[in-house]
Amino acid sequence: MAAQVFAFIVHKDGVADDSALELISAARNIFPDASPTAILTGAGAGLDAVCQEVAASYKQVWKVGAAALIYPNAELVRPLLLKLLPKGAVLLLPHNTFGMDLGPGLAVKMGATCIPDVVGIDGLAGATLKVVRQEFNGQASTHLACDVSNGAVISVRSGSFRPDESRSAGGQVVDKSGEAVGLSARRRFVEVVQAEVGDVDITKADVLVSVGRGFGDKENIPVAEELAQTMGAVVSCSRPIVDAKWLEKSRQVGTSGKTVKPKVYLALGISGSFQHMGGLKGNPFIVAVNKNPKAPIFQVANVGVVADVLEFVPELTEKIREAK
Repeated sequence: MAAQVFAFIVHKDGVADDSALELISAARNIFPDASPTAILTGAGAGLDAVCQEVAASYKQVWKVGAAALIYPNAELVRPLLLKLLPKGAVLLLPHNTFGMDLGPGLAVKMGATCIPDVVGIDGLAGATLKVVRQEFNGQASTHLACDVSNGAVISVRSGSFRPDESRSAGGQVVDKSGEAVGLSARRRFVEVVQAEVGDVDITKADVLVSVGRGFGDKENIPVAEELAQTMGAVVSCSRPIVDAKWLEKSRQVGTSGKTVKPKVYLALGISGSFQHMGGLKGNPFIVAVNKNPKAPIFQVANVGVVADVLEFVPELTEKIREAK
């Protein structure tokens, strides 16, 4: 099967999201010799800057600039992509809130196959693409055979593919802004309301000790705080900890919390749902401790420890003190 492959690039403040490099690797898992075309929408100087950045990794970059596209609105981007994409195209996009909004409706309009939240790609045989998804909050992996003869819209989970950091494409930026004429939507961008930073800004930390439901009780949080103090780290958490009011919202990592880029990430008692992992960027060194050996966090961790966090963490804290 011969098809053109495209990647929709998410960006903010003139900087491409980490998924931009991951989508290249995903594309090559489908077509080993793939040279995907990047598509970027937006407005102003920030769009020009990010297009030049992406051109270092993609041989061709399609830029669509329009005032209405300054904020990614799926109602506007969907008809735009229908104009831009050739019949039978394969489009890769990040599995984030925007991708989940854009992908299904776009696939219907294209008459293509929609394959959401992909964590692995086993290859293409004829017109059949084999992919891996996770079910039951990551407790089971599902292997699917998908007919992509009419094209496909595939959303890729963050961190599932190693980013292609070669940046040797020397790509060309092609202005497709004329295709944005006449776009309209019933919803419009109003403003971005930044979440409160709180007492600590976890987005600036190089080392995060992140706690999850496995800690069992609010009274156990000081165990993690002691480890973080010993390491010179900052305590963060998953959403259940915030929902239970054990820690403030400003410490939450995830799609509904903060996006962080630490060098080292200790995931303690965290299962590793895609909502949580979606907030973790920059390819950090991940150490996961969980008593469930099938927890999805172990699929992305550099080091995995199957243990009760309340038994393991105090011992780790003591060993670090001894090493100092």
